[in-house]
Amino acid sequence: MMASSYKDEDGHISVSGSGAAAGGGSLRTKKPENTAFKQQRLPAWQPILTAGTVLPAFFIIGLIFIPIGIGLYVTSNNIKEFEIDYTGVDMSSPCFNCSKSFSWNSTKPCTCSIPFHLDQSYESNVFMYYGLSNFYQNHRRYVKSRDDSQLNGNEKSLEEPSKECEPYAKHDNKPIAPCGAIANSMFNDTLELFYNDPNGTKIQIPLTATGIAWWTDKHVKFRNPGVENMNLTAVFQGTTKPVNWHRPVYELDTDPDNNGFINEDFIVWMRTAALPTFRKLYRIIQRRNNMLPTLPRGNYTLEVVYNYPVRSFEGRKRMILSTISWMGGKNPFLGIAYITVGSVCFLLGVVLLIIHHKYGNRNNGADISH
Repeated sequence: MMASSYKDEDGHISVSGSGAAAGGGSLRTKKPENTAFKQQRLPAWQPILTAGTVLPAFFIIGLIFIPIGIGLYVTSNNIKEFEIDYTGVDMSSPCFNCSKSFSWNSTKPCTCSIPFHLDQSYESNVFMYYGLSNFYQNHRRYVKSRDDSQLNGNEKSLEEPSKECEPYAKHDNKPIAPCGAIANSMFNDTLELFYNDPNGTKIQIPLTATGIAWWTDKHVKFRNPGVENMNLTAVFQGTTKPVNWHRPVYELDTDPDNNGFINEDFIVWMRTAALPTFRKLYRIIQRRNNMLPTLPRGNYTLEVVYNYPVRSFEGRKRMILSTISWMGGKNPFLGIAYITVGSVCFLLGVVLLIIHHKYGNRNNGADISH
């Protein structure tokens, strides 16, 4: 039997007849469909770069970026910041004995006092941070070692923590609350600040422990299990504290709105840092009197209850006092980056303008002569 073939509008070849029926119908080629998209006939716009378009762009970027960079750099430099290392590595450090003898298994707390001097007054609210170095919170297994369902108040996850928490999911056949390596390594130094008045008295600086966590973390991601205002001791009955903690999660604070999984120190620690050297907000020193500075210039004492060992991984601990501005904390990098990019663009614009002025007319003359 004979078979006949024909080509349709899309370029496909169809075969009909008894031979085609025996072969299973129609044969199609691999040619794409005859559409504007598949045949690449869509309209396109390709910019033509000329000296009249490139040079103004370089100059405009330079004139915009340089003033912005100067503004950011000046704003960053106006932020007051003081940092003190209290790791206790040097023998002359007041915390040397604590750092040398303290470990996770220590039951008796070690205290040390570090005197320091502020050269200038801090006028607005002051933010107190603790800083750690050589601590890799960004390690993949460390970041995954948590149970977000448990932290969100799920009672089933409280009794059966996620396998991601291993080996910190259970201890002595009891579920750990909160489970995981992140919670187990929570920073637990106690920092207190005192102002040494010139008359010889020691005045404690009031530190605010709330308002240091993100609102979404406090009210959305972290919740205590059970109904609201329920006794946390009863809620966490049957669970045990993390291995390295000195007290259970329901004893983190006497304030019921800052206890358990919604404790803000705990919430701040659970937001892992991206780099091995980082700082986290510890307390806020509120300005009480508009007529007086928050922290006057003078001598101070930092009282430390040394609970967090760092010498085993060659880490460092710091306390930072800082004010903030509309752009956040002290960070000169952004201003320097804007100034650098703006200066490079402006310099390139000048160089290209000289090249265009010197060689552009010669090329135009050569084109006209031809």
